Amino acid sequence: MQRRRDPVERAEERTGDGSTDLYDVSTWEPRSIVDLFAYTIYNAASYGFRGIVLLITIAITLSLLISPATLVREDPFLAVFFALSVVPAGLLAAYIWYADITTSEPLRLLVATFLLAILFATFAAVVNSVTRPIFGAGFVGSLLFFYLIVGPVEETVKLLAVRVFAYRSTSFNAVIDGAVYGAVAGLGFAAIENAIYISRVVGEADPEAGVFVTAGGIATVRALAGPGHVIYSAIAGYYLGLAKFNREYAGPIVIKGLLVAAFVHGTYNVTVGIAPGILTEVLPVGYGIAFVCYVVLYDAAIGFYLYRKISRYRRRYQTATSDVDGDSRPELTEFEPPQR
Repeated sequence: MQRRRDPVERAEERTGDGSTDLYDVSTWEPRSIVDLFAYTIYNAASYGFRGIVLLITIAITLSLLISPATLVREDPFLAVFFALSVVPAGLLAAYIWYADITTSEPLRLLVATFLLAILFATFAAVVNSVTRPIFGAGFVGSLLFFYLIVGPVEETVKLLAVRVFAYRSTSFNAVIDGAVYGAVAGLGFAAIENAIYISRVVGEADPEAGVFVTAGGIATVRALAGPGHVIYSAIAGYYLGLAKFNREYAGPIVIKGLLVAAFVHGTYNVTVGIAPGILTEVLPVGYGIAFVCYVVLYDAAIGFYLYRKISRYRRRYQTATSDVDGDSRPELTEFEPPQR
């Protein structure tokens, strides 16, 4: 974005030869000792604050991972359940990456976004833990908690994982890139959330129940929940990408993305504990099957919303680049793989 200029500077550019020194009049750069001192203090404070925040997130993350690490140390095979629980989310994120018809995103940015999402997830964990008692245990309290806290907070921290690093890169050069990085952030969030949930359930389970049976059950549940994180944050990420190329309305666009993602996230949390029970009343199926069916159908419905956005972008991109290049190749359909 071009730097805004004071009227004095603009007038000098129009009428002068550019030799007039406008330092401390309408322009500024560190020259004097005081300037350099102020410049140094600002940089130290800015980077120091970021460093402090980063250290806090690392400390909280490590504290949350103590339990999973201890369980894996006692029984290394549990690591397999941790890994399997993120496979569906990982496959979905890989598809969204593959659907990016523009240019492949650098591996370093994808890895950085994944790790930042893991670190920032700790903020959501702290906020959720602190605010949950405020809303009580009733249905209304849970409803408010999921819609006002869980959905908005978790989607915000996932979007921040994209915004603070990958978003600033020149490699983030297309709207659809936001969906890719958002999906990766959702994968990172799901990874640490699954590890925490699995370790908690295994740690609290009755030893007679069997560690592998317990771990397998909760890993299956978390594997079903993981794709939702990818879908929701990919939606928010898509709007973040849209905001990057529409600076005039960037704020409202980002808010819209967060509102959509937080709403579908909160709706999932509210309904996933109710809908399976209703299905068992109207269909001759057990609760487990009803639960799986509901989660798959819900994610498929929201995923289709995201799919339509990505497909529409792909079609427009193919048409636009074909027109520019004079290429007469037919437009891709929604069911054809993107060309790289």
